[in-house]
Amino acid sequence: MGGRKRETGIAERVDGGLAELCPDDGRPGRWTLLLDGYPQSALDLEEPRTLDFEYMRRVASVIDAMAPAGAPLSVLHLGGGALTLPRYVAATRPGSAQRVVERDAALIAFVRKHLPLPRGADIRVRAADAREAVESLAPGRFDLVIADVYGGARVPAHLASLEFLTAASRLLRPGGIYVANLADGAGLGFARGQAVTLRRLYGEVVLLAEPSVLRGRRFGNVILVAAAEPGRIPQARLARAGAGDPFPARLVAENDLTDLIAGAKVVTDATAVPSPAPPANLF
Repeated sequence: MGGRKRETGIAERVDGGLAELCPDDGRPGRWTLLLDGYPQSALDLEEPRTLDFEYMRRVASVIDAMAPAGAPLSVLHLGGGALTLPRYVAATRPGSAQRVVERDAALIAFVRKHLPLPRGADIRVRAADAREAVESLAPGRFDLVIADVYGGARVPAHLASLEFLTAASRLLRPGGIYVANLADGAGLGFARGQAVTLRRLYGEVVLLAEPSVLRGRRFGNVILVAAAEPGRIPQARLARAGAGDPFPARLVAENDLTDLIAGAKVVTDATAVPSPAPPANLF
């Protein structure tokens, strides 16, 4: 099915389902991307520094704090969506070299057709499976790897194992940081398993989530941040950014994280499962 105008915006059948771009009538240039009805990305073409989704603001707080303001970074984005975070990096850190891996080639074409990338930005998008791409890339290439990959609103199992995370860790330069956006519900079983697995590979791991998500009261996003060297993650800045957000987040680290993930086991290819599906009425 080709692209077609609707009252709600633009819709097109892509490899992963029905993609829809819905405009914000009150704010020109702002769009939300949905895939089979699930919100995937939101962006402002005129001001890419504006991030409507709280999980993106949490990831952006890592981008802002990990290097001096304006300094370019080499970034690998696993998962493309509407390419919101690559646009953010291009706007806040001009000259950054960014690579995006998105499995859905038709989605890439749809987004680039209707929401063109900024001119002059070094953003290259590749249609591939995230794990296959990670395993094929040269080691030590990136300052930052951001994993934000979903299939049917769930993180695929093959992107949740020690084997995958080990391959991703090899792509980081000394001082590099790995960030993952997950979604979880009561008990945080999936996120806790991912945190334990990351601790097997990295010297420092922290978690960011809203208190209601941490308490298991609602399904929501969990951000994990990992670095090889203890002290590399700017914990104080991330904590301040999370606390000052319109949807405040709590940073969990060190002994508090140890307590949170107690009893969780390292996830391997043999035991990996997708992240839990969101409740039917969430959106």
